[in-house]
Parts: sequence; C-alpha cells; structure tokens
Amino acid sequence: SSSDEDKISDDVDRFIDAILAIEDKSSGIGAVPDCVDHFSKIVEAKIATFSSGKLDSGIMESVRRVSRLENALSQFPNVTPALNQASVAVQRAMAILEEEFRVLIDDSGPEISGVVHKFASFDSKDRTEDADRCSSQRDANSGNYLPYSPETVSKMREIASTMISAGYETECCQVYYISRRNAIRNQATKLEINASLNMEDVARMPWESLEVEISKWMNAVKTCSETIFPAERSLAESVFAEHQQIGSNLLNKLIRLVVIQLLNFVEATTMAKRSAEKLFKFLDIYEALENLIHSIGGERCSDDLASEIMEAGDRIGESAASIFCDLENSIKSDTARTPVPGGAVHPLTRYVMNYLKYACEYTVALEKILANKKPPIQSIPSSSHHDVEKESESPRNFETMDQTTPFSIQVVTVMDLLDGNLEKKSRLYRDPSLRYIFLMNNGRYILQKVKGSPEVREVMGDTWCRRRSTVVRQYHKNYQRETWNRVLQCLNHDGLLVNGKISKPLLKERFKIFTATFEEIHRSQTAWVVSDEQLQSELRISVSSVLIPAYRSFVGRFRQYFDRAKQVDKYIKYQPEDIEALIEGLFEGNTASMGRKRT
Repeated sequence: SSSDEDKISDDVDRFIDAILAIEDKSSGIGAVPDCVDHFSKIVEAKIATFSSGKLDSGIMESVRRVSRLENALSQFPNVTPALNQASVAVQRAMAILEEEFRVLIDDSGPEISGVVHKFASFDSKDRTEDADRCSSQRDANSGNYLPYSPETVSKMREIASTMISAGYETECCQVYYISRRNAIRNQATKLEINASLNMEDVARMPWESLEVEISKWMNAVKTCSETIFPAERSLAESVFAEHQQIGSNLLNKLIRLVVIQLLNFVEATTMAKRSAEKLFKFLDIYEALENLIHSIGGERCSDDLASEIMEAGDRIGESAASIFCDLENSIKSDTARTPVPGGAVHPLTRYVMNYLKYACEYTVALEKILANKKPPIQSIPSSSHHDVEKESESPRNFETMDQTTPFSIQVVTVMDLLDGNLEKKSRLYRDPSLRYIFLMNNGRYILQKVKGSPEVREVMGDTWCRRRSTVVRQYHKNYQRETWNRVLQCLNHDGLLVNGKISKPLLKERFKIFTATFEEIHRSQTAWVVSDEQLQSELRISVSSVLIPAYRSFVGRFRQYFDRAKQVDKYIKYQPEDIEALIEGLFEGNTASMGRKRT
C-alpha cells in the first residue's frame, strides 16, 4: 500500500542519513535493515511496469532515493549484496530515464512554423524560476522555434538533474547533444546553408550567383542569431538549470557546429576577386558577424569560437576596406577627354556620391574597419587639393571638417579627389559660361546629396555645407558675368550721342548687336542642361532680374527715334515680354529653334 511505501521510504531516508554521519566508514555498518531490500524491490517493480510518457513525480522521487542509497552504501566495505541490489535498480532506472529523455527531446521536433510555447515557470524552486523567466523573455524574440510545452521542459529538467546527480552525466549529455545536433542540422538544411561550397567554387562564381549565396547566408545568420541560438540557449538553461556549466558546455558545442559552417563561407568569400559592387554585401557580412557574436552569448561564448568569428570579421573587413579605399583610384583613373554634353552632372559625380551615400549608412562598421586598416588612416594628407583658378576654387574639404575619424578622413579624401577631377573636366569646355554651368551642376548635385542624407551630412558637417553653398553661388555669379555682361553692354547708353544728339545709325547698330548676341546665347544655352529644377529656376530668375529691366528701359527710351512702325519691328525684334519668355527656355537640354516673339 502507499502508506507502507511511505513508511519504507522514510526508514530508508533515516538509514541513509545515519550511515552518512558515520565518520570512520572503514569499520562498516553492521546489518543492513530490511527496509533497504524492500525499497530496492519497490523501485525495480515501478521500473518494470513503466511505460513511456507516464513519468511522474513519484517515480522520479523513488529513483533519486535509490540513487542516494547506492551512493551511501558504496562508501562502506561490507554491504555488497545491498549495494548490488541498489546499483541494479539505479542502472535500470537510468536506462529508462535516458530513453525517456531522448523521446521527450525528439518527439517535440523543432519547426520554425510550429506552435509556440513559452518557457514559463515550471516549479517553485527559486533558481529554476529565474532561469525560466529569462528563457520566457528571450523566447518572445525567438519566433516559433522549439515548440516544447512547459510541462515537457519541466520533465526534461527533472530527468537531466536526476541522471547527473546519479553519476550519469555522460549519458545524459550524449542524448541531449545528439538530439539537438540533428535538429539544428535539419534546420540548417532548410535555411539552404551550402556546406559544400569551397574557396575554388566561390572564386569561379559570377558575382550575380555569389550575391544569391550571400543573401542565403545572411538569412541563415539572421535566423540563427535571432531565433535558433536564443531558443537553444533558453532550452539549455531551462533543462540544465541546476547544472548551468554543463548546459553552457553543451550549448557551445551545438552552436559551434553551425558557426564553423557559416565562417567557412565567409572565408571563401574573402578569397573572391574584389570589386566595387561587392562592398556593401561585404559590409552586410561584417555586421552580421558582429551580431552573431552577441547572439551566441558574448562573454559566455567560448573564447576560441568568439575569436574565430572576430578573425573572420577582420578578414571580411579588410576586404571591404580595400574596396572602399580603391574608390580613390577609380576617381584618379577617370581621365576621359570628352566633356559631358550641355554641362550636365557627370556620371562620375553620380557614381561617387551614390557610393558615398550608401557607404555612410555603414558608418559604424567602416569606422571600426578603417581604424584597424594597415597601414592605418591616421591623419589628413599634407597636400589635399588641386590647383585651381581662385575665382572658381572648390572648397578645400579638409579645412571644413567638423570631425576627423578614419572614416571621415577617407570620405573627405574622396570628395577632394572628386572636386579636383571635376575641375579638370570643366576645362574641357571652351566656353567659360558652360564651364561654370558644369561646375554649378555638379557642385549643386554634390551639395544636395550631402544634405539629403543624414549620414553623409554628419560626416561632412554643417561647416562644409555652408562653404559648398558659397562656392556654388560663386559659380552662379561667374556664369552670369561671363554670359550676360556682354549683353548688358549693348544696352549701355554710352557712345550713342554724336554732337549732343542720338545717332540713329549707331542706335540701329546697337539693337542689331543686342539681338544677335541674345539669339546666339539663347541658341546655345537652350541645349545646356540644368536638371535641378530649383537651380534652373534660380538661374532664369537671376538672368531675368538683370536683363529685363535694363532692356525695358533701353527700349522705352529709344524706340521714339524710329520713324515708322516698320522700322520699330525691324530693329526692335523682341519686346521685353519676348525676352522674358525666351529666358524661360534656357537650360532645357534641347536644340529647339527660337520661339516666336509675342505680338
């Protein structure tokens, strides 16, 4: 009966306590009481009738008690029959628990799309409650991986604790490790982690194919970092809550299996030929590796595994740094001798600024990478700018830096080289006015790209933005001076008086010169390109604000000197409104003929 069993269990507990209190265990303990024999038989009977899934607290308590009995008896020399009987019971119990442990782990096979069960509190023990609370918090971020119910995890923890306490740590760990290893390998297959890729495969792989493989790798790392590893840690900490070091060792072995496979791909990728388009994928890999270190536990991760991840990060970082710094050579090697039609934004400007925009989104990663670059980027170059004519000088970017870090120095070095390259390209234009349009277009594009990207603006600083705005305005003034001063000279009253009177022949000639000069400018500058709508509007307004009042005043004062309407139409070809309408057609990038004058 249960009351008899309880009495026998109490007697066994008292016997165990009594013999453990004996100091000189070599003297023996005399006769072993009958309760020991009865209790061993009770345990064997329970084990014999055990069926999978029916493990309850009564059976587990009996197994722990017989394990304590075996341990106590093993310390005395003259108790062989009783010790053998207890040992047999323990061995049979451990075999049952080992199989039950395996069933519990395998039958709740992990599926990321499975049902979620939180690792909630399983019992009243303080230390296991703490472990389970942490597990529950992390599992909230672990997707639907490891769908074990709280009851299942509680049983696994009870079995693990019992087996380890009974001296069956190796068997317990082996079952856990093999089951979780197989589950993780299955998940890696679903994540399409290509374990067969080697360095030769990657070296021969077209970039488009390697991009696909990197995307798969990124997805695998993200899933491992955010789902699999946190969930595996939660499970290990819950199952081995009373033996944390054992759980930690098992977890590190499991994680290492996946991480080494992931790092092999990184190693192969770093051996691929370097090119500009690979930079951002390499930076993605670098950031993913940093997240991977945090996800596997940081300081709790084994030192050698963390070191291997960091070394892989250093190698991919070195490749990224080399690619980024090679942007300097790309700018220097762009020595095309054909000017861009219409003074438009040069393709090199678009390429470099878009490249820097995306690079600045990786500022944190690139700061770390460039800080470790060999040789390191430590200071501003002593000669940082090209020689240019003073009136059109681009901003000396290093003089306007608000901060100096390895990354900011590299970015500003690139900006400086771009300025120098554009200055040289501007000299390909024979028309000084078009040269300034080219510099203005590219300067404005660079400025807008910097202002439009918080990351780039932070690197370049507000001082740089103000200086660049000043330079673009100066290009604008230079253009206006080069283009429209000669038109305004036609509207000068000087030289029209002969013997104190207006000379009609000179006046007629002056109107002819104005018309011819304006039409020449209009014909060429309608083909010029200013794609920035605001800049285009600013240019037209500035031209109109200077030219229209001067022309209206000139026409208003001197049209009276033409005798007939026919003469007026012949020499005053355009009314002020016509000039204003024609100015609105400048910088459209087309070669359309002169528009009709207003009537």
